[in-house]
Amino acid sequence: MRLDALRPNPGSIKRKKRLGRGLGSGHGVTAGRGTKGQKARSGGSKGPHFEGGQNPFYLRVPRYPGFKNPFKKVYAVVNLDKLNIFPENSVVDRDALIEKNLIKKNERLVKILGRGKLEKKLIVKAHAFSKKAVEEIMGKGGKVELVND
Repeated sequence: MRLDALRPNPGSIKRKKRLGRGLGSGHGVTAGRGTKGQKARSGGSKGPHFEGGQNPFYLRVPRYPGFKNPFKKVYAVVNLDKLNIFPENSVVDRDALIEKNLIKKNERLVKILGRGKLEKKLIVKAHAFSKKAVEEIMGKGGKVELVND
């Protein structure tokens, strides 16, 4: 086999389509663009993101990118100094906090934070506690109970 004997496979190489070179070529007059219309004109194509005049996708989606975690836990926060309105040895749970207007009815999860001083012994039931809040409640002789709903 010699280099000058190499030939491409039959039918693998095609001649270039010569447009607008007379009626006899089969691609004269309209040069394969059809008759009239937007696509027959020069520069007549719209970009890949054009949606026929409908509000385009990039305008329909929210402006800022990002991820919203559907499993995010949002806690209603109650500080220790707010718990002083409860009487000594009472049980402080979600229902009691709603009754005293410390949290709203639609707030499902409650977290107790350690701001302020606790002056009473209480039994506190919540979904989460800060370390300082646990130390303060236990220091007054109260009880801390984690609730899992």
